[in-house]
Amino acid sequence: MTDKDLKLKSVFLRKNLLKYIYKAKAGHTGGSLSCVDILNVLYNRVLNVKPNDFKNPDRDRYIQSKGHCVEALFVTLADRGFFPESDLETLCQYRSHYIGHPTKKVNGVEQNTGALGHGLPICVGEAIAAKLDKKTHRIFTLLGDGELPEGSNWEAFLSASHYKLDNLYAILDNNKQQITGSNQEVMNTDSLRDKLEAFGWSVREVDGHNLAELEEALNTGPFEVGKPNFIIAHTIKGKGISYMERVLKWHHGVPSPEQYDLALSELDAAEALI
Repeated sequence: MTDKDLKLKSVFLRKNLLKYIYKAKAGHTGGSLSCVDILNVLYNRVLNVKPNDFKNPDRDRYIQSKGHCVEALFVTLADRGFFPESDLETLCQYRSHYIGHPTKKVNGVEQNTGALGHGLPICVGEAIAAKLDKKTHRIFTLLGDGELPEGSNWEAFLSASHYKLDNLYAILDNNKQQITGSNQEVMNTDSLRDKLEAFGWSVREVDGHNLAELEEALNTGPFEVGKPNFIIAHTIKGKGISYMERVLKWHHGVPSPEQYDLALSELDAAEALI
């Protein structure tokens, strides 16, 4: 896949997640749009994981801690062939496996997540296990900035540093908003980089919509031997749709028919410029 193809893929994934949110009349639109570039790079340039060999013990692990933004994960997994895209026609329907959070009933999903603050602790356990088994695979998790106040995250930050888990990569979708307001208003975690470095992590900051920056950071490792890796990806909630960007109501807003058509036209215009 060329760099141009990778950029086009981000547009395609945005169109698809909007398509299925619109059809289901439910979903976390803004946060899915802010993290889709991260998932695009992970699954197309970074992760050693295959749809037909998903239980291989040497595979890389990816756990989406911000499980409520599952639409971005589902469309990415479908695009990579973990299941037929037609399965997503059942999103949020009765008895469907494609619900509002990741579930292991879906091929390609490592863990059930969505109880915020649990993804990173699980990954710490995975990373410890890999070290004990002398395995070389890496463990990745995507955190939402709104889940950082959960105490389980800070216990995990301490544990990862203590056990020198340099095979662990935590990525923060730092869109600076959550359901009821800005992070600074709801529960301020600034200065995050200073806090993480004080906890013994090696930290890098990137533009979370710059695919080249994401790829370089995610394929570097470890940043420092003996330290877990943290990537602060600065993103925009609702990225790619002008009327959604940085607007709180789109945390889990569903577009009207007119808004949906406008969103697609904006994405078509963005695609034409690549």
